[in-house]
Amino acid sequence: MSGDASGPNAPVEHSVGDGVFVVGTDTGVGKTVVTAGLTGWLRERGRDAVAVKPCQTGHPPDDDAGVVASVCGTDDAAVCLRRLEPPLAPAVAATETGEPLAYDDIRGGVTDTVDACETAVVEGIGGLRVPLADGKEVLDLVADAALPALVVARSDLGTLNHTALTVRALRDRGVPVVGVVCNQYEGATTAERTNPGVIERMTDCPVWTVPPLDTTSGERVVDGIRENLPASLLGGTAE
Repeated sequence: MSGDASGPNAPVEHSVGDGVFVVGTDTGVGKTVVTAGLTGWLRERGRDAVAVKPCQTGHPPDDDAGVVASVCGTDDAAVCLRRLEPPLAPAVAATETGEPLAYDDIRGGVTDTVDACETAVVEGIGGLRVPLADGKEVLDLVADAALPALVVARSDLGTLNHTALTVRALRDRGVPVVGVVCNQYEGATTAERTNPGVIERMTDCPVWTVPPLDTTSGERVVDGIRENLPASLLGGTAE
């Protein structure tokens, strides 16, 4: 872990014990792994935690809710509200297939699921500006969900701008930012080693680093999140 990043024992201003929206600076940054590990950790601590994927595109083969269920060892650990086959932004995928996709349905489904469980871990779709439905973007859904956001970012060169813009967009909409996870961190380059500290200074957010995790082992995914994120992140669930 970078010496300039927040440590796993650092206190946090916002916890995820009452729910969190896991957002990414881009697609493919590892939101699903962080969502799975966090959901498993919460369930390990006795929480009725459920991961929520509002809309899955590229299905099949992509199945983020399935990954979470596999990591947690039970199907009731995750729910996907809508699936579309083309690997495109939801609004674009719906247009291409001619399938109806209503923003109010997505928002209502997220709200209902959040209300029905003790702790919802909602996973975003791509980055914040991804077109979702009816002229709305993922950012609109995050704001409407009224949950704090945990930002998952790349660790390597090019992440500074994307991460700072993501945090700014969230704050401009009044969304509390729990912190930033620099995912798949190996510290192999100068950029990787310095990025966590620079992001912390640029955003005034706590920043944690998570190494590449073996997604074939649910236990290792949960262990990797638990060992690199602070227990205070879980709020009242922490011991």
